[in-house]
Amino acid sequence: MLLVDGFNLLWAGTFGFPAPIHSRDKTRELTGLFAFFALLRASVRDDLDVAQPEVLVVFDGEHGTAERVATDQEYKANREATPEALKPLQFLAPVKDGLDAYGIRWVEIENAEADDVIATLATRAAASRPVLVMSRDMDFYQLLDDRVRVLNRSRKSSRRIITADEVLARFGVTPAQWPAFRALTGDKSDNIPGVRGIGPKVAATLLRDGMPLRDLPGSGRLTGAKGAAITTAWADVLRWEAMITVRRDLDVPVVLRGESSPQLPKPADVVEKLGLW
Repeated sequence: MLLVDGFNLLWAGTFGFPAPIHSRDKTRELTGLFAFFALLRASVRDDLDVAQPEVLVVFDGEHGTAERVATDQEYKANREATPEALKPLQFLAPVKDGLDAYGIRWVEIENAEADDVIATLATRAAASRPVLVMSRDMDFYQLLDDRVRVLNRSRKSSRRIITADEVLARFGVTPAQWPAFRALTGDKSDNIPGVRGIGPKVAATLLRDGMPLRDLPGSGRLTGAKGAAITTAWADVLRWEAMITVRRDLDVPVVLRGESSPQLPKPADVVEKLGLW
């Protein structure tokens, strides 16, 4: 099962593709559309251990952040809303049209973030088969186990597949501790500041041996200036952990069929089929 973080892929394609793509008459930029299908097709070809997986693309809902913003109004408030920063959105409708045209399923829930939808579907699918989540978003590290892995195509080909063992070896925490780790250290992409002075090494030391965040105050580990900083920010830390923790229990109106999706088309064929060349 391949679950694709649709907006993450669209942004990566729009801003990271090697060269801009335009219509033949140069009046329309097509980079985001072309790159979306090029990267998705290349990932299925190069990074999966099955020839033709079941593919499901998940997009953020228009009001998906509302629940977390209600908890903390600073959530993702650092993201630019300039025309250039939002440039990928112009390709959203044709991307969905292209997916529909070739029978590749996608889902978008108006009041849910893609992270939570993917977490719900990954949990559901992993009961019967391996799952690969295609995204550069490290929030998905909390899902990692012996059945769920993350695919980050921005990494070298030999390091694109991220496992629970890698997270433990690289960061010193288990996937289950990832929300606590990020609550302490911060997550710039979501505008979660973390505790001042607490870096990855300190956080990993505090959380060693699988220590749950809620048990830290009674553990005797919150000593010195750094311990005092965490104690002072404790209510914020708990709130950040809750915000970072993905939901796995959404009502997602999608049936996971366990069947191969249609073969992914060449990106040029998608553009041609949509009449955009």
